[in-house]
Amino acid sequence: MARQSRAPVVLLTRPAPQSQRFAQALQARLASVQVIVSPLMQTEWLHPPLPDWPFHALILTSETGAKAAGRLRTAGTALPATAFCVGPRTKETARAAGFQAISADGDVHALAALIRAAHPQGPLLHIRGEDVAGNLSETLTNSGIETHSAILYAQRSCPLSPAALILLRGDGPVLVPLFSPRSAQILAQALPADAKAPLWIAAISPAAATEAQALTPARSTIAPHPDGGNMLHTVLQMLSADANLESGHL
Repeated sequence: MARQSRAPVVLLTRPAPQSQRFAQALQARLASVQVIVSPLMQTEWLHPPLPDWPFHALILTSETGAKAAGRLRTAGTALPATAFCVGPRTKETARAAGFQAISADGDVHALAALIRAAHPQGPLLHIRGEDVAGNLSETLTNSGIETHSAILYAQRSCPLSPAALILLRGDGPVLVPLFSPRSAQILAQALPADAKAPLWIAAISPAAATEAQALTPARSTIAPHPDGGNMLHTVLQMLSADANLESGHL
């Protein structure tokens, strides 16, 4: 017998450009899905003095970091041509900015392994934001690869939109893709005290899933690989599984 319930609404909390791109990709594959975009972070560009070194290559651990590098290059800052990138989206953004980008197609651990295997002949510059998981520069320096950091952006917290608050105070399930542990932390802080919607979490990594436990999710799934394509696949799988249950196809 079919189970009667409301289909989950997808709540996207990344900065607006990334959320809108993900929403378009999701709706292109599942036209019936309802999506609410409520960014909980907004990028603020920072302008610190850069370390005065002839760097061999850049390290980019996010799409935003790649955009920051592109902004520097456009402003006339001399930067190395090569960029070691954490994943395909970062690589794509770096290439669009004119860098020779190499992708680890994974997480920060895969990126560190890629850099070690490349045996760079000179110091590296990690362009990053204020909040990062771990200390890649220190890890690489301790392994014999001199690495410096430049903090060129910050992700400032934003409040949930009125539409998101109404959604979270409702009874229907809300599916939230979380692309970092910090995203889970910010959502936990922004969640209204009277929120009662069952939360379904699609986490990009075990670390993000661990942080999401503070949200007491009704369901939680970890993407098989930490990138946007696998997150999209995970969200679609969660929506498809719910649709199959509703139709009685177990």
